[in-house]
Amino acid sequence: MAVEQFLIYLQHEKRYSKHTVQSYGTDLLQFKDFAWLKFETDLKEVTYQMAREFILYLLDDLKVSENSVRRKLSTVRSYYKYCMRAGVVSANPFAQVRSPKVPARLPVFVADNKLDELLDSDVFFDDSFPSIRDKTVIELLFGAGIRLAELLTLKDSDVNFYDETIKVLGKRNKERIIPITKCLVNQLKAYLALKLLQNFNNKTGVLFVTDKGADAYPKMIYRIVQKYLSFVSTQEKKSPHVLRHSYATSLLNRGADLNAIKELLGHASLAATQVYTHNSVEKLKSIYKQAHPKA
Repeated sequence: MAVEQFLIYLQHEKRYSKHTVQSYGTDLLQFKDFAWLKFETDLKEVTYQMAREFILYLLDDLKVSENSVRRKLSTVRSYYKYCMRAGVVSANPFAQVRSPKVPARLPVFVADNKLDELLDSDVFFDDSFPSIRDKTVIELLFGAGIRLAELLTLKDSDVNFYDETIKVLGKRNKERIIPITKCLVNQLKAYLALKLLQNFNNKTGVLFVTDKGADAYPKMIYRIVQKYLSFVSTQEKKSPHVLRHSYATSLLNRGADLNAIKELLGHASLAATQVYTHNSVEKLKSIYKQAHPKA
C-alpha cells in the first residue's frame, strides 16, 4: 500500500535527505513484516490494537531503545497521515498511540583537552592520504559541529578559503554557512592538495572519499571516529555526533550565545539547543564543589 509513493513524497515534496528517507523505508518495512507475521494483515487493515502490539514488540521483545521507538512511531504515524490524505485509509491507527517517555540524558561529549591531545599530537597521524583524510574528518566534525549526513554531502566547492567558511546542506535541504578556524582551513587545504595528487576519478565532487576515491559512507566515518577517539577517551559512546556535542559544549562553556549556537548547529528551535546548558551547569557545579570552602 503506497509505501514507495510515500518515500518519493518525502524525498521530493518534503525534501528529506537520502539517509532520512532510507530510515523511513526501513521502519515501514519492519512494521509491514510485523503486521503480516503477527496478524496476517496488510498495512491497510491495521487497527489501533495492532499498533499497540507493535510498540510492545519493539520494547519488550526486541529491546529497542525508547528513542528509537519514538522515531519508528513518528515514521508510521506520518505514513498513515499520508495515506489518509490520499484516501487509502479512513483512520490513522497510530493517532492515539502514545510514544514511550525517554529518560533525560545529557549529551555525551569529549573534553577539549582530550581532543587537543589527539589533534595537536604527531603520534596519531602521519603524512599518508588516509591519515590526513581521517584527521580532517575529526577536525571538521569537532571544528564545525556538523552532522554525519552533512559531512557526507559536503563538496570540495563548499569550502570557501577566502571567507574561512563552509556551506552545509542540513535537514530539509536548508543551507547554512559555518565559520571555521584558520587551523581547520589549513587542514582542509592540506587534505585537498593531497587528494588531488591521488588522481581519483571521482565524478561527484564530494569532499571526503575512500582510499580508492569512492564517496565516503556512514560506516566508514563511524570507524574513523571510533578509532581515533579510542586513543584519548575511554567513554563507551564514540560517534560522529559525540563530536557535534563536543563542539556545542565547548562554545557554550566559552560564553557563546545560545541563539548563535542554535544557528551554527542548524537547529529548528532553541529547545533542541538548550540541552547543552545542562552540561554547562554540571561543569559549574563541579567547579563550585572543588573551589568553594563551604561546598
